[in-house]
Amino acid sequence: MQEDFLTKIRSAYNQFTKAEKKVADYILQNPDQVLFMSISDLAETCKVGDTSVFRFCKTMNVKGYQEFKMTLSLSMRGNGKESKEGDGGNVSLQDNNIAELAGKVLEETIDSIKETHSLLDFNKVTEAMNALSKAKRILFFGVGASMLTAMKAMNKFHRIEPKVYCSEMVSQQLMSAATMERGDVAVIFSYSGATRDIVEIAKLAKESGATVVSITRFQKSELTDYTDILLLCGANVGSLQKGSTSAEISQLFLVDIMYTEYYRRHYEYCNQILEKTTVAIKDRN
Repeated sequence: MQEDFLTKIRSAYNQFTKAEKKVADYILQNPDQVLFMSISDLAETCKVGDTSVFRFCKTMNVKGYQEFKMTLSLSMRGNGKESKEGDGGNVSLQDNNIAELAGKVLEETIDSIKETHSLLDFNKVTEAMNALSKAKRILFFGVGASMLTAMKAMNKFHRIEPKVYCSEMVSQQLMSAATMERGDVAVIFSYSGATRDIVEIAKLAKESGATVVSITRFQKSELTDYTDILLLCGANVGSLQKGSTSAEISQLFLVDIMYTEYYRRHYEYCNQILEKTTVAIKDRN
């Protein structure tokens, strides 16, 4: 299937200049119209210069504007769907009732999983799983809402693998990252990749010699500067959806893939551990 070019634009969003972001915003909201616009038309509509559109194309690794439009057209056709951007798909103050709002939340949640699946680089996933399999210790990290995701990941893996750890306190996470060793793996969750504490955690883990696996939204961020293996999650959080679970669900979808593959690779060992942990907590579920 042709790669979803709109998804690729969203993942690269942090790399754009201010002018390029204006171009990206318009394209994401009006992809159908862009296919019939000249470069000057698009530049004028976005109130930027033609050179900003050229730079946008260069950032997206296409040779020029015509190749960009061809790639966008093939992507939309290959996915077999018309764009929903700009159709009022995001939750807004104009929503008429709870039923309408619920439908949009459902659509956003499903789309976040589908987008995460479309962003999967199976070579990177395999690389991450090889690192987890060989790791002496696996430490999960997250701050704020991502801390809950990290804890859920640790609890899930702990049923089948005792070498996993996670702390709820940022200070303890920082200490744990600083004392990691070569052969350890840090799995870091961060939607933005820009939270100060999580960037510091990644830096400390990297400097300690650990392998850093980051699960984040954007291809380029402060977090990715200290990342060895990057796994992208898809979720577009609207202005009324700060704290939305769609971002968490997209990350947990990746956790499920990693957990299932780990279990598959080490089935005999993991199954023995699962039997023990199941018995240990049978009266507390």
